[in-house]
Amino acid sequence: MAVSTLKRCCALGLALAAAAALCSCGGRYPVPDRPTVESSERQFTAPAEGDTIAIFTTSLGEVRAVLYPDAAPMAVYNFAGLARSGYYDDTVIWRSQYGFAVQGGDAEGTGTGGATIYNNNPIPLEADASLRHYAGALCLATVAGDANSGGSQFYFVTALPDSVDEEMQSQLSANGYTAEQVSAYAEAGGLPYLDNTDTVFGQVYQGMDVVDKMACVDTVQNEDGTDSYRPTEEDTITIERVTIAQYPGPTAEEIAASAESAAAE
Repeated sequence: MAVSTLKRCCALGLALAAAAALCSCGGRYPVPDRPTVESSERQFTAPAEGDTIAIFTTSLGEVRAVLYPDAAPMAVYNFAGLARSGYYDDTVIWRSQYGFAVQGGDAEGTGTGGATIYNNNPIPLEADASLRHYAGALCLATVAGDANSGGSQFYFVTALPDSVDEEMQSQLSANGYTAEQVSAYAEAGGLPYLDNTDTVFGQVYQGMDVVDKMACVDTVQNEDGTDSYRPTEEDTITIERVTIAQYPGPTAEEIAASAESAAAE
């Protein structure tokens, strides 16, 4: 499968300048101090018992996301199927773009690979009006310019809290977004221009601080001075495993014990 490339945020510079109340994470950028978003939007509603969740055990800590098979069935079933097969074990976050997104899911670690449970056929766009690209959204990465080219690669939205300014909020309202959605974007931040081009299939509900740490590691600079957005070797971020479970799911200790038991067999 071809390279899964995320579109760049044209307002990234403004978003970076707007970050406030920040603390250091050891990389080039500070970790944003994210607000607790009070919203009736489903992505900011706590998971219910029995909801399908994905637990990412990484070298920087644990991230938990609720999945939405009702809204994006092909994306969720593909992700869950690959995770259960061990496809994501010991893969890396190969793209780290502060204020935008972090991307992984390529077994080759280069951003050029991918797979699906559908005989490696690509996954079509599953844009759902109830799911938006708020900060913390778990999304299906695609080949640039082809919304129907989803595979194994995914990304977490790491847009900063002040990334959706008043002008953009007005544009969202004019384009039919509900007042609650506009308010959620204003508070949480996000990438609304991807809402109709990329599939959202999950949302981080625990461990967003870990995702933010992924986004502020040192990255390799190209010879021409541009950023490759690839973490340096010293800052390699490893996804040790992805566990699919039903909320609330096993504890980190239980996951580790299960992995040790499987390795000993």
